[in-house]
Amino acid sequence: MILPKKPSHSSIPWFSIGITAIVLLSLALRFWGLGRFNRLVFDEVYYAIFANNYLTGTSFFNPHPPLSQYIIAIGIWIGSHLPFGQDRVNELTGSLRSTWSYRCLNALTGSLIPIVVAALAYQLNRRRSYALIAALFAATDGLFLVESRYALNNIYLVILGLLGQLFFLLALNHYAAKRWLMLILSGVFFGASAAIKWNGLWFLLGIYIVWAVAWVWQLFRTYFGQTTRTPSIPSGRHPLQNLTQLNIGHILLNLVILPVVTYSLLWIPHLLMNPSPGFWESQVKILTFHQNVGSGTDVHPYCSRWYSWLLMWRPVAYFYQTASHSPEAVPTDSLLSADASNVIYDVHAMGNPFLWWLSTTAILLLLLLLTQRILEGVGWKSIPTSYTWITLYLIVNYAANLLPWTKVTRCTFLYHYMGASVFSGLALAWLVDRWLHSEKNQYRSAGVSVILVVVLAFIFWLPIYLGLPLSESGYQLRMWFRSWI
Repeated sequence: MILPKKPSHSSIPWFSIGITAIVLLSLALRFWGLGRFNRLVFDEVYYAIFANNYLTGTSFFNPHPPLSQYIIAIGIWIGSHLPFGQDRVNELTGSLRSTWSYRCLNALTGSLIPIVVAALAYQLNRRRSYALIAALFAATDGLFLVESRYALNNIYLVILGLLGQLFFLLALNHYAAKRWLMLILSGVFFGASAAIKWNGLWFLLGIYIVWAVAWVWQLFRTYFGQTTRTPSIPSGRHPLQNLTQLNIGHILLNLVILPVVTYSLLWIPHLLMNPSPGFWESQVKILTFHQNVGSGTDVHPYCSRWYSWLLMWRPVAYFYQTASHSPEAVPTDSLLSADASNVIYDVHAMGNPFLWWLSTTAILLLLLLLTQRILEGVGWKSIPTSYTWITLYLIVNYAANLLPWTKVTRCTFLYHYMGASVFSGLALAWLVDRWLHSEKNQYRSAGVSVILVVVLAFIFWLPIYLGLPLSESGYQLRMWFRSWI
């Protein structure tokens, strides 16, 4: 008689369990109390109204490309036909709509970002542990949570840009027809990201730079007489080691022409409803609008410069209201105790502080390590390792999503850092994963400590991400700096 084998520790699908738990947590946090605050919060005064205008056929000028408002409009239409989510309605969009309807697709999209981040991380080094840590960090970022709970557009920009990068990396692992398919999907997603906001192009810019660096690296190695033949089928290689298999034709067709075509086609519904101004005039008007916005606290009290984002110096208060006692009308699900006084409802668009500070430290550390390698003369003459490629990819894409803002003169906000923050978060997750697999106890302890600190910080600041009731002291306890208020 053959006895069945006892289940081994390795047979437990920890990765699947972990990813599922992260996604379920993300869904719960985004959909729980989604109708809270029965009003237009922050830039919902633009995007929710614009989305409703598409449904009612109302002409309007949109200072951004239209894709995010299409998506929100689809959410409104779907939400208006569902038997739930109708308990809080208002006419602030121009029609009688439930708050749940114009926020639901944002919540769903935001819940999927940890999965996309995990897939991107896995493509970078094939370690499930790295993918899991990266997904956890993405799920515990407060700014992404806040942006997912309201009818805003930054969540769509980030997920479409990341999908463009993901399919680009997948293309490097395939050949022939599959490679072309992946590149086509990549180009479509990059064009769609730009159709949310123009800064969606920064994700594509990062790919351009990484591809160009790979070719320059190859040319230098050819000059030094250290070329190696690249296999026609990229199996068994790091995806980024296959960059030079993509020639200028691949890039021009799939990552220049196709994004432009996608961006242009996505304007058609808007132009059918708003034939004047036309396509080119609309682009000029958008550019002129943003050039004339101005900057500084005279324009908006929460304007912040690009360099302040690295330390999260100036978050944005999306909603703030106080209540003196429970009978007072407060637009929230939460019940106040009878003796409640000076209760504060605050929604702060701010990241997880420790996650952001540690992520900034991580990306700077990787930059120092890469610089040291290049200065030592190793970079150009040797075959780049997978670690070198990962470092290069993260630094380049971080810089591509951050440095263009140095030339922007209009008022900018912390949420403009969201694209760059994904790559600094990936950098931190990569370091933590390496520490956890180290033979040295102090490194493993450091990795565990970082994860615990990030999770505990997320829980601590969760009330101001969700707009839960806080006492005056509870609110002040979470405002560590005056610049946060």
